[in-house]
Amino acid sequence: MPENHTRRYLEPTQEAGRSLMMRGISGPVVMLNLLRFRELADYSAAPHLAPREPISGAAAYQLYMDHTLPFLKASGGDMIFLGTGGSYLIGPPEERWDAAMLVRQRSINDFLAFASNQKYLDGIGHREAALKDSRLLPLVESDRVVPSAGDAGFNK
Repeated sequence: MPENHTRRYLEPTQEAGRSLMMRGISGPVVMLNLLRFRELADYSAAPHLAPREPISGAAAYQLYMDHTLPFLKASGGDMIFLGTGGSYLIGPPEERWDAAMLVRQRSINDFLAFASNQKYLDGIGHREAALKDSRLLPLVESDRVVPSAGDAGFNK
C-alpha cells in the first residue's frame, strides 16, 4: 500500500453489521478474508496474550487461527481455503495482501453466534496484534454469474 495509506479496516462497523443483516441471507455464507500482516505483532492492546519474545504478524495470526478453529468448527463453520497472497494479476500494483482465506458458515446466525462467543473473543487479541489491515466480504453462492436487478437475490 502507499505510505500515506492510514485508514485500516480491522473490525466491522455497526452500519456494516446492520447492512449484512438487511441482506436477508438464508443458508450458507462464505467469508472472503484478505489479510495484511504487521512485520512485528503489536500486542499493546492485549499484553496478556503476548508471547515472551517478539513475533511476526503472520506468527501472531497463526496463534489466532490455532485458538479460533475449534470455536469455528463447533459453530458449524470451516476454513475451506487458505492461501499466500502477492501481487495482483489484475488490480492496483501498490496494493497487496499477504494471505487470503475462505471461511464457510452454515448461516449468518451461526456466524454471529461464533463471532460473539466469549471464549472465542478471549483470543481475538492475537488477530488485532497480527493485522495491519484486512477485508471481510460475505459471499453467497449463486447459480448466475451476474444476477439481474430484478432478482430477489441481487443485493444479497
